[in-house]
Amino acid sequence: MASPEKLVFYTYQPLMAGAVIMAVLFGLSSSWHIKQMAQSRTWCFIPFVVSCLFETVDYIGRAMSSSESPDFTKNPYIIQSVLLLLGPTLFAASIYMILGRLIRLLDADTYSPIPPRWLTKVFVLGDMLSFFAQGGGSGMLTTTKTQADVKRGENIILGGLSIQILFFGGFCAVTAVFHLRIRRAPTSKPYAITMPWTLLVYVLYSGSLLIMVRSLYRVAEYAQGQGGGLQGHEYWLYILDAVPMLVVSVPFNWMHPSCVVSRRREAGGTSAHLVEEGTGHVYLHGQSKE
Repeated sequence: MASPEKLVFYTYQPLMAGAVIMAVLFGLSSSWHIKQMAQSRTWCFIPFVVSCLFETVDYIGRAMSSSESPDFTKNPYIIQSVLLLLGPTLFAASIYMILGRLIRLLDADTYSPIPPRWLTKVFVLGDMLSFFAQGGGSGMLTTTKTQADVKRGENIILGGLSIQILFFGGFCAVTAVFHLRIRRAPTSKPYAITMPWTLLVYVLYSGSLLIMVRSLYRVAEYAQGQGGGLQGHEYWLYILDAVPMLVVSVPFNWMHPSCVVSRRREAGGTSAHLVEEGTGHVYLHGQSKE
């Protein structure tokens, strides 16, 4: 009986410089996001921050692997493989939540094909299904000893990525319909608020498009397997995953979601709605407060 084919971690020499650069850039963006989240108390943005940290740590793991060639060890490989796969799922969950809050802020509930109270729940549910499927497949890959086991794990990951693409495609359609409707017949609220909501919509569009591109790349990568060109050349990972996810993260440092998170604070026995602009200014009932 032939012995099982031995598991191969990498089919190339991981590039140390690339991994270090991405770890530093994601680390800087993560640190900024943590500061912004703490200052604005936008705790709903925790999944996005966790995703940034996942991206930072996975490239640290890849840098560790690059120093081990050709005798790669399992732990750095597991770190970079699992976190690289799961990070963008949390990016997507945060984008879903931001759109729901933006629609409510603009009093545009009727313009959304899915009511805002259900919008976040529906798409985050799909994201959770995708997350657990990808996590389960990744977990299987971390315990495999043969290429046959790797193939089974990759098929589970493919299922999770397919779920993500399906729900994300639906989300993009909902965003486009909402945007088209409010442009054609604006509610009164867009004229009364001070934050640049249209700019935020375009940030959501760009983030959604980049996550979709990355997910399609990962589907093609896992469908091809280790014998394919996508897994066989590291530069595809940087072009179609690392750079797009960095471009998702950084614009939200500039256009932070605190600009659409309306929260109530007790001030002298009364409640006040506050909306923060990306610059850090706080507006109380339309008046600037430093």
